[in-house]
Amino acid sequence: MPKWLSPTLLLCALLMAVQFCAAQDAPSENPPPTVAPEPPTQPTAVDAILIQVPEPPAEGTPADPLDPVTVESYRPSSAPSEWHTLGTQWEGLVPNLLRDQKTIYLFPLSVVRGHHWKPTLALIGATGLLMTVDAHNSRWVRNNLQPLSGFNNVFSGYNTATVTEAFSSAFYLAALLRKNAYDQKTFILAGEAVIDAEILTTVMKDVDGRMAPISYPAGGNFTDSWFKVTHGNRSSWMGGLGSMPSGHEIAIMAVATVFAERYPHPAWHKWVAYGLAVAAGFSRVSLQSHFTSDTFAGGALGYLIAHYVVLGRQHSN
Repeated sequence: MPKWLSPTLLLCALLMAVQFCAAQDAPSENPPPTVAPEPPTQPTAVDAILIQVPEPPAEGTPADPLDPVTVESYRPSSAPSEWHTLGTQWEGLVPNLLRDQKTIYLFPLSVVRGHHWKPTLALIGATGLLMTVDAHNSRWVRNNLQPLSGFNNVFSGYNTATVTEAFSSAFYLAALLRKNAYDQKTFILAGEAVIDAEILTTVMKDVDGRMAPISYPAGGNFTDSWFKVTHGNRSSWMGGLGSMPSGHEIAIMAVATVFAERYPHPAWHKWVAYGLAVAAGFSRVSLQSHFTSDTFAGGALGYLIAHYVVLGRQHSN
């Protein structure tokens, strides 16, 4: 990979973050986002201060400057400090993560009780169908790596992770400088979705222990991949060593979903967010890091966790 490629990708991510933030401030003919604005975390300064209008003094009677009503009426208002706003945004992260994990791991019980069984069966069926072509796709990729070398260099695991982190960090820094509470909350929600997704991914990988296509020797048939990644010692547990689902794809799709749904206007936000997530998912297959079904399951789970678990709680509030 050329030495200039990684710095160039980082610079593009930073420029995209700056342009993204600038687009939020620019006037637009499109209707405002359908997502309701963040509710205030505490009463505003105007609401907190009781303004009383004193009775007008009798004619010829000077106003008493020490009168408590007069002092209360002219008390200067003060907005909440930036540190207080940041503290309020971050203090709920851990409780929300615990609540999210409870929702995720109790989801099978809700399906048994008859809730959400149609989309669940659709997701399981689509993943199972892709499993039937995993060996064929991996064999084709193994035999046709050369035409995909340029794409793989750009969308390597290191580059996609670095650009995602650089964009998110630049976006949050710009939100802090602009004192934009909505953008700051978006960053926290995206981080919450990624943490939720990665915890689930680690557990699933350690349970299924699926081999990655790149682990097969030359001439391998890419079958019998389940429960092959073993744990030689206790320290290797909770290491996310399996292949199902894709950790890169589930994280990138979670971030893309949060940004796409909290900034639906202009429309190019969604196209760019989901387009990059899909391209990153394709790279996991072309790099032989994951099977097709691994990548599809990662993208679907990343979307569902961000849309229904994290953002769904915001909508219900």
